[in-house]
Amino acid sequence: MSGSDFLSEQRKKQSMLNGALILAVSTIIVKVIGALYKIPLTDLIGGVGRGYFNSAYNIYTPIYAISMAGLPVAVARLVSESVSLNRFGEARQIYKVATKLFLITGTVGTAIMFLISYPYVKYVAPANALPSILAIAPSIFFCCAMSSYRGYYEGLRNMTPTAVSQVIEALGKLLIGIGLAYAVLKTGLSQFESTGTVFGKTPVNINEAYSIIYPYTAAAAVMGVTIGTVAGLLYLMIFHKAKGDGITRVDLINSPSECTNREIAKRIITFAVPMVIGSLVTNLTNLIDAVTIQARLDDAFTAAPDIIKSMYEYSINIAGILDEDISNYLYGTYGAALDFRNLIPTITMSLGISALPVLSAAWAVKDTKQIKTNVESVMRVTMLVALPAGFGMAVLAEPILSIMYGNNQPDIVPIAAPIMAVYGFATALMALSTPITSMLQGIGRTDIPVKSAIAGAAVKIFCNYIFVGNPNMNIKGAPIGSILCYVVIVGVNLFYLIRISGIRLNVISVLFKPFFSAGLCAVSAWGTYALCDRFLADKIPHANLVFVALSVAVAVVVYAVSLLLIKGLSKDDVSMLPKGAKIAKTLEKYGFLG
Repeated sequence: MSGSDFLSEQRKKQSMLNGALILAVSTIIVKVIGALYKIPLTDLIGGVGRGYFNSAYNIYTPIYAISMAGLPVAVARLVSESVSLNRFGEARQIYKVATKLFLITGTVGTAIMFLISYPYVKYVAPANALPSILAIAPSIFFCCAMSSYRGYYEGLRNMTPTAVSQVIEALGKLLIGIGLAYAVLKTGLSQFESTGTVFGKTPVNINEAYSIIYPYTAAAAVMGVTIGTVAGLLYLMIFHKAKGDGITRVDLINSPSECTNREIAKRIITFAVPMVIGSLVTNLTNLIDAVTIQARLDDAFTAAPDIIKSMYEYSINIAGILDEDISNYLYGTYGAALDFRNLIPTITMSLGISALPVLSAAWAVKDTKQIKTNVESVMRVTMLVALPAGFGMAVLAEPILSIMYGNNQPDIVPIAAPIMAVYGFATALMALSTPITSMLQGIGRTDIPVKSAIAGAAVKIFCNYIFVGNPNMNIKGAPIGSILCYVVIVGVNLFYLIRISGIRLNVISVLFKPFFSAGLCAVSAWGTYALCDRFLADKIPHANLVFVALSVAVAVVVYAVSLLLIKGLSKDDVSMLPKGAKIAKTLEKYGFLG
């Protein structure tokens, strides 16, 4: 089989939605692993330790994103265009040049992380976050190295290497991170019990002992992240060596003349620069967002400590939080709600990744029909997934958190549940953001997301200052700025995507039908749980878990039936599922597809 035949077969196997499904499945697996990581991790290190953990991520995320911003997307887009024009030699050359660029940016990013860690903990984050920051810094290099492989294969429309490497990375984080955190915690407690000291310090009681241990358990957990990136990179290196890319010598000989490495590098950088700027804006905004939330929490507590302590009296007392740790504790508990906020948007991100090379190829040959089909498919599938999941997460926020944290960290539930509910209702909006951005990048308009990000950032920071600094709202004011930020970003990006591509969206199919069915789904989930809790709470072992599972099952059935009755699914939507062609044929026969 020639390279062109191989690539054609690969496209057949992995259409846009098929590729998205592969990435979505891997993302779900990664998220399950993440839950298995963060839930026991929170049990081990508590809300205070999560604060240190979050502080490390807050500085890591922008540096990591800026280090590799735009490059994977640029590689995927340029490779896709080259392959669509049968320029196979150029596609491979893009990969080689990109690899060198990634190694440079990864090295620089890691060095910057080390250099700014000390000023960061001196002026912004708690000083005890330093071990966690140093532990995660090397992962920037390994993530950048992985991204050269991922961008190349995504451009070839082969999402499997990306999917598998993500799972391996997550497994390494889980096994190593939890293991190391547990070992550090047990070591610290053992020292306290036997000698009365912990890591060279002498706490006066068990609460102070935990306060000393938490920075090191958080750092040990973060070390699992770094080791996981090493494992993911090793897999990609082995895969590339063993499987290659399917491009043969004949394909290379028949390809048009290649550009120079300098020209390729210029194309990659030119395409990536607007995305670097956009990433810089977005991630600096996230960093400022984190800083302003923590700073304004401190201001709110300083202004009215009695108000905040009375609001969270149950949680503070049961967790044994010292006054000086309350602001960090609230921020760490906020992180528990963010774990769920990011769940669905992370899954729908796969739609954007998969759509980008397909849209790039369609845009290169000016196939307007294909562009419209792909844009509508991405948006409709995003809504079909995000609306019911988000609404369900909102109405079942408290019981879900009780399952996750109720046994070992019950103090977290009363604080995180209202925040999780608010984010749940806005999940669909957040889930649309990345796919729409990816589609704009696919048609070459990388500048628009930059402008919308700047506007959204201004809204978010302003809202943080006003609402989080209000003692009566404090951490509960944090979601307001985030949601309004997404309103601005999605609104602006969607307007320009429709305008530039020249398409007209079928709003009923893309939005109204999924929204109607998702509303029924949420009502059925809430009603089922409420009835079970009222009449069966004292009669069933592990009642909360059983009630949530039953509520979700009922909601899924209601959602699926309502979608079929209102013809809310298209043939393409169903075809992406395993055995989807056969299922779609049956549903079409009985008139259930729109």
